Amino acid sequence: MAAITAAVVQTGSYLFDTPRTLDRAVELIREAAADLVVLPEALLGGYPKGLSFGVQVGMRSPAGRDEYRRYWESAIAVPGPETETLAALSTELGRHLVVGAVERAGSTLYCVALFFRPGDGLIGVHRKLVPTAAERLLWGYGDGSTMPVVAAGPATLGAAICWENYMPLFRAAMYAKGVGVWCAPTVDEREVWQATMRHIAVEGRCFVLSACQYLLRSHFPDDVHPVQGDDPDAVLISGGSVIVSPFGEVLAGPLRDREGVLCARLDLDEIPRGRFDLDVSGHYARPDVFTLTVDERSR
Repeated sequence: MAAITAAVVQTGSYLFDTPRTLDRAVELIREAAADLVVLPEALLGGYPKGLSFGVQVGMRSPAGRDEYRRYWESAIAVPGPETETLAALSTELGRHLVVGAVERAGSTLYCVALFFRPGDGLIGVHRKLVPTAAERLLWGYGDGSTMPVVAAGPATLGAAICWENYMPLFRAAMYAKGVGVWCAPTVDEREVWQATMRHIAVEGRCFVLSACQYLLRSHFPDDVHPVQGDDPDAVLISGGSVIVSPFGEVLAGPLRDREGVLCARLDLDEIPRGRFDLDVSGHYARPDVFTLTVDERSR
């Protein structure tokens, strides 16, 4: 096998200002001198941390509906102008990209991971299967038709968005597809997230690239009021991006309390070395005992 260089970008969305967010993403992708670059969950379109959108059980407010309208307008079409910009950048730089976004499909929004290959542009879309908690007010549910594993040079990429990483059967399905580089766009800043990333790396004997947002109150418009308050210096999401080897070794990070880029060299020979004694979709699978059925039809 071979080696690739990989980078995770830690940055935050400018809520309701997708062009500004895209410009910053492009700057950081250019800065990340790597074969593969992974960006955080819901970066394009925004993660509205701390907003209620005027929702109570059995009640919605006019102001909340208008706030949602602004959020809906900030989402991107897939494909669309933003994906064309990223596709061109991927080709120009010769870099594979995995980018978190909020996709607008008709009147419904989806949290997605977008895959770009140099020369081929947008080659895959994964829609988050289960939005977490209040995210379900904003985002629809993906289905099994958007669970791609894609080639990125000698590497094989897949993505699990945020708490999808806690879904054992999702992980089993992706391992069975042969994922070797596991991309985890997220907004989960908790310390326990680091344990999850290391566990998946060891369980799947794969590299794990987790890109988390670093989000400040100043990224929100002045007329929008998250529950964390109106201190412009308040940190809403502190980061924690990390790169982990198939043996659970932290290769870079975790990066906290600032925007930045982490890079690491991925020796892809570590994957078969690791699967020598643990291949959860191969010699460790016991298909005579366990069977997993995955419905990959478009629903």
